Amino acid sequence: PSPVGTLTIAAQGNELVALCFDGLWERHRARLLRHHPHASFTEADDPAGACSALRRWFHGELGALDGLAVAPVGTPFQRSVWSELRRIPRGRTRSYGEVAAAVGRPGATRAVGTANGANPIGIVIPCHRVLAAGGALGGFAGGLEAKRWLLRHEGALPPGCE
Repeated sequence: PSPVGTLTIAAQGNELVALCFDGLWERHRARLLRHHPHASFTEADDPAGACSALRRWFHGELGALDGLAVAPVGTPFQRSVWSELRRIPRGRTRSYGEVAAAVGRPGATRAVGTANGANPIGIVIPCHRVLAAGGALGGFAGGLEAKRWLLRHEGALPPGCE
């Protein structure tokens, strides 16, 4: 449980491979199994330290997620986008176009949006920090209320997005 709903976390060793919002676990699980067909899933108290880091983050220690190791499954382009998302400073946002330029593909705004939407490790790979042109919230897998909450929590909610 979290302030933005139930989160499901998966790790392989000490690396996160999924952190998804309520109702999205089966989609992420199927994706993981396509890439790791022999994977098995067991419950753990604190996979890769993510639960304790998330608790600290939700209680205001905004640097608590920075050291978590991630191993997202995706194409090379998706992984480049997700890596760039982790470089967006806390309390800041970027547009899809800015992320596209940062990964060296300035004309790939829509592809960045698609990669952002396929992010398998929400919050830790902060796709919530990416906004549509003009500062609109755009979409979010956890829902717009969750995106507002996350941005407000980090002090990055743009004016007019309440």
